[in-house]
Amino acid sequence: MRPQVVAHRGASATEAEHTLGAYLAALDEGAEGLECDVRLTADGHLVCVHDRSLRRTGSSAGLVSTSDLADLAELDFATWKRPWADLDDEAEEPDEDMGRVLTLRKLLETVADYDRRVEVAIETKHPTRYGGLVERRLVDLLRNFGWHRAGAPVRVMSFSFTALQRVERHAPEMQLVQLVERASYWPMLRRAVGREWTMGPGIKLVREHPEIVERMARHRDVHVWTVNNEEDLQRCLDLGVKAVITDRPGHLVDLLDRRERDDQ
Repeated sequence: MRPQVVAHRGASATEAEHTLGAYLAALDEGAEGLECDVRLTADGHLVCVHDRSLRRTGSSAGLVSTSDLADLAELDFATWKRPWADLDDEAEEPDEDMGRVLTLRKLLETVADYDRRVEVAIETKHPTRYGGLVERRLVDLLRNFGWHRAGAPVRVMSFSFTALQRVERHAPEMQLVQLVERASYWPMLRRAVGREWTMGPGIKLVREHPEIVERMARHRDVHVWTVNNEEDLQRCLDLGVKAVITDRPGHLVDLLDRRERDDQ
């Protein structure tokens, strides 16, 4: 069965991660899902940013959690990816809206208006100074879209078991994905996670401990991050993985299309 191709922070191999430009590029490349990390601003907005600090992607010494949305809106979240782009005389003038901070609401609106079904995998980042308020705000936002029930094109992911329990209390039908990085965590997690939860191992765990992922896949759906080449894709196909999260959505879509043509 063909796995769903999910764009990790958008088409992040080529575009600045978590920008609207990166997500639109991923959709153009055929991604069936979009992955994002969310953090809460000081004035209560969920924004798509991975790091707690703004230094790497926003060229600022501040923190997401101590910044208002208006402060973040003044920052350039795209130039870090192509620092010499302004020296290219043949390059098109960039659309600034494509490289500004992206709110989760805007991303969800983009998906809701798209001309085909696209799913969104939302990761809440922990630890955070706001604790469970992140999950509460997230579920409230999803309720605004009617996407808190079974069948919604949204799932919530976290490395934090406690965070996913919070989501389950607020939205019992929400699809949940327990991310796991280390093999040593599996013996505890397999007894603790909900019966319907999806497991989300990293590709390093798949490479080094395929037998653990095989056991996961016997009873649960498995979504793997971050799958960027054909060798790792084959590992996932061999294990029956249901979704692959990738920085290179167009590349994986092409690989899967080619395999289907070859099988015909």
